[in-house]
Amino acid sequence: MRHLAAYLLLVIGGNTSPTAEDVTNALSQCGIEVDAERLDALIADLEGKDLSELIEEGKEKLMAGGAAAAAAAPAAAAPAADAGAAAPAAAPKPVEEEVDALEGGMDMFGGGGGDY
Repeated sequence: MRHLAAYLLLVIGGNTSPTAEDVTNALSQCGIEVDAERLDALIADLEGKDLSELIEEGKEKLMAGGAAAAAAAPAAAAPAADAGAAAPAAAPKPVEEEVDALEGGMDMFGGGGGDY
């Protein structure tokens, strides 16, 4: 993710086709270690592609995935509701009481808890 973020920052900054060296320089200036293998794979994946088109394709896929998930949610909720009605009511959890830090006559200064 850091490699992609640096790549995108370089593109926004005016470098239309950042190289692995450009990304490495940007990350090292921020004190971030570079994983050369992942960076080379990213550069190879993005080489010769229009970044704006890739972003638009990604948006469309997100929208399509989001719509499918939204449509599936009510369908998945209905069986869960039926199962909940058939299951017996769960026993209520026991309530845990809070313990006072001063309980036992000690305060943060080691006193006996009496009036000063």
